[in-house]
Formats: sequence, C-alpha cells, structure tokens
Amino acid sequence: MSVLLFLIVLYILLGLSMMRLFEKAGIPGWKALVPGLAAVEWSKMVGRKPWYAAWLLFPIVNIFIYAALCIDMVRSFGKHSFWEAALSVIYAPIPFFLIGRNPADKYNGPILEQEREFHKAYHEAQEKKDKNALRKMEANNPFRKSQFREWTEAIIFAVFAAAFIRMFLIEAYVIPTSSMEGTLKVGDYLFVSKAHYGIRTPMTVLQFPLIHNRFSNGSGLLARESYLEKPSLPYHRLPALEMIDHNEPVVFNFPAGDSVIITPNRTYDIYQWRREVDLLRRANRPTPPTPEIVTRPLDKKDHYIKRCIGLPGDSLQIRNGQVYINGKAVQNPSHMQFAYYIKNTTGNLNLKKLEEIGVSLNDAIAMELPDGSIRRYYNLDAGQIKEIQTWGADISMERFEPGTRPGYVFPNDPDQYSNWTVDNFGPIYIPKKGTSVELTPASLPFYDRIIRVYEENNLEIRNGKYFINGQETTSYTFKQDYYWMMGDNRHNSEDSRIWGYVPEDHVVGKPLFIWFSTKNGNIREGINWDRIFRSASSM
Repeated sequence: MSVLLFLIVLYILLGLSMMRLFEKAGIPGWKALVPGLAAVEWSKMVGRKPWYAAWLLFPIVNIFIYAALCIDMVRSFGKHSFWEAALSVIYAPIPFFLIGRNPADKYNGPILEQEREFHKAYHEAQEKKDKNALRKMEANNPFRKSQFREWTEAIIFAVFAAAFIRMFLIEAYVIPTSSMEGTLKVGDYLFVSKAHYGIRTPMTVLQFPLIHNRFSNGSGLLARESYLEKPSLPYHRLPALEMIDHNEPVVFNFPAGDSVIITPNRTYDIYQWRREVDLLRRANRPTPPTPEIVTRPLDKKDHYIKRCIGLPGDSLQIRNGQVYINGKAVQNPSHMQFAYYIKNTTGNLNLKKLEEIGVSLNDAIAMELPDGSIRRYYNLDAGQIKEIQTWGADISMERFEPGTRPGYVFPNDPDQYSNWTVDNFGPIYIPKKGTSVELTPASLPFYDRIIRVYEENNLEIRNGKYFINGQETTSYTFKQDYYWMMGDNRHNSEDSRIWGYVPEDHVVGKPLFIWFSTKNGNIREGINWDRIFRSASSM
C-alpha cells in the first residue's frame, strides 16, 4: 500500500512540476494534468511523434520509455550533464520543478530534432570534406560526451536492461543439487522463461540488480541479503501463455524458505532445522544451538526446480515409490532414479564402470549399519539397472527402503502420520482455488500453513472449535491453486513429500533449454557438450 501511495504521489507531482515546463514551451499548463494528453505533449516537446506516448502503456517497456522522456525533457531545457540526467530518472519532479521556477532556464526546442539536424549537418560536412566546418561543429558540439561518461552510461544501461530482462522475461539458472539427477544434472545451466506461466510482477522493490537474494553463500562481510524487505508490492501475475501440466519441470520459490538458517554447506528452512533437532532430542543426543535466522519475502526465497506431479484438485498417493494420481499410476519420467546397493560377490565393485554408464558417484547415499560399517547406495534409472544386470551373476542389487522418521515427511505430524515415508505416502488432496475442505484434527496438519502463511489468515483453535479471522467455521475455502512438486531422483530429493504444497504465487517460470553444462558442476572436470542446447522440458 505504501508503494502504491508513493506512485500516486509521484504521478501527481510529475504533472504539477511539468505545468511550468509546458507553459515555457508555449503549451497550456493544464494539459500536463490530463492523463494521456500529457504524455502526447511531452513526446512532442522532446521531438518524438505523438504516437510514441503509446509505448507507456506497455509493461516493462514503459519503464525505459519513461526514463528516456525524462532525460530528453531536461535536455530540451539545456541540461546536459550526467547528474542532471540521472536525477531526472531517479525522481523527475525535482529537476522539472527547479527548471520551472528558474527564469533563466528556457525551452530550447525539441532536443531530438536538434540532434538529428546536427548529425545531418555534420554528415554533410564530412561528405564535402569541409574541415573548417567540422572543426567548428566539433568545438561547439552541445551533445559531446566524455569517453568516461559514454562508458559509464553504457554500463548502467546494460546492467539495468539485464536486470529487467532477468526480472520479467528470462533468467539464467544453474542446477545446484542432484534432486533432478538423471534428467537435469548438477552443473546444467538453464534459461527459464518467466512469461510462459504468467509474468509475476516484482514484490521486493529495493534490491541489488542481478543478484537473487544473497551477496555471498559463504561467511564474511559480504555474506548478507541483497535486498530490503520494505517497501514491497502486492502479488500480481500477468496472463499466462500456457498452464502448468503434469510432469513438466517448474522453477519456483522454495515455499518453506521464508525463515532460513544459512550454513557453509547448505541452507535449512527453520521448520526442517527444528524437526532435525527434535529427532536428536527424541534420540537423547546432543542438540546444536539455533544459529541466526534470516527471513525472506516471497520473491526472494531460494529457487528450486522440480517436476510437477500433481495439479490443483488432484488426489495423490505413493505406493512403493509409484505415484498414483486420482487412483491411476502416472507415467514415470524416463530417467527417474531410485537408490540401490550394488554388491559384487566375487570382489570389489568397479566404480569406473559405474561412471561410464552415467552413475554419479558423488550422489551416493551413505548408510551406517549396526556394525559400524558404511553401505553406499547409488541412484540408478531403469536403463542403468538393465545395464548392470548384464554384468554377470556375481552382481546383485538391493533397492533402498526409506524408514519412517516421525515428523520428517509432510504434513510433518509425528503423532498422526508417523508411518508415512517418501516411498509410501498419502493419500492427500492438492488444494484448488475456490474449493473447500472440512477442518478436523486429521485434516488441519495439511492446510494449517496454507491458511496461516500462504493465504495470510489468523487461525485459532479454542475448545475444539476453529476460528479464522475471528469467525467460527468448520471449513476453509482456498484462495489460490497449489501444486505438488517432486524430484526425479526420488531417494535424494527434498520436495513436496517433505515440505508440502507449492502455492501458485511461488511459481517462477518454465525451464526452456540447457545453454551450458559442466561435469559434476565443476568446469575443471570438463564440459557436457552433448547436453548443450537440449530442451529442459522434454527430457
């Protein structure tokens, strides 16, 4: 609301400050107060065609058009310095007001027409090889800029143009973890379209350009957030080019990432940290002190990429690792992986042979057995399993069986759903906008965070009765759609099975293609040439 008020005040002050400028240019001042007409007259004042004002109606583009009009306006009154141009972009009413109240500042005519005439005359002098005219024009060139200024303006424009493209249209994204391994590998660099599922307008206003949420992932002076939480804008999404479909990879903001603990090795959401500490406490093991908690607004939560398994309104269940949607087994991704223990009864396992068929040794799950020995499980897809089965009768495989960890999997209720695992899960309902659910002790763990956090309601339970925003109720109607996201590396992915639903307002965009890929995320190990320019959505 504060940002909206700021924009309204800016618009009013802009109109008032331009009244005197219009009058100095021989235009009735009242036209500066008429929306649309003011933009047309403004365009004509600086040497643009009247239709040029229509560009101000186009989102994103209008930001650059507005900035150019502000700069050309002050230049039309003889203000050519870098700082005068910068101030006109930062807050135009200030220089416009100063020019309007200063009798010495005169309107010199449309600056762009003057530039065109100057360059035309200069070009004609060059063709005639009139050295005297050229020297005179160069000495009195009002549009001349120093090389330093040229570079400075070019860099500023490039940075902010890149920032706006990244913010609204396409963003580069790198796969940091192995949760989609087999399909999208660690070290894959993707271009992600923010237009396919609808451009989400920025919510965090003050942020450092080209950095998502943190200056550094390590410790030190630069290890801090790259934005200010306030002021902020409300959530809004422009019309989508297409809807999210089953089995599509999607980039989204980590839903549970509103409060995080950042360590040198990884980032924990506070809820996961508390669950891990609770498990240690239940096992009578020492618990670590809680480090600093960093809070993040919605659009500054970490980016995740997973496959959309469930859509709004779906019923989902997992049995022995197979996902069922509305009672039917879904088609599994071609490179979906599960973890297997591979045993060679006649000797040691040939790890180099595993690498040759694409098995990631770095991604192995190490399990400590009761005797203290370590057993390693390797994540394999169906093709790799078939290949290993051809290696001989002395090779055997045993699939990893995830055990129960009370409170670990969604809905993170250790009392009611303690027997659920990542391989045997559900059934659950995926909320759809406009549908209602009954509130009961059994259903509340699934929807508590939706009601309180994602949809910003006050939920209270008094004497076994439910009160939402002070009103007693027995049901809740969802305000937005939700999705169920899972990684293809099913035994090594923290996804909706751990932290639940992904709200529609957290959706960032659709992965387009891999534009670069390094082996194991390390350029020193080489480049995956065969993955470059492959579609990220068709694998």
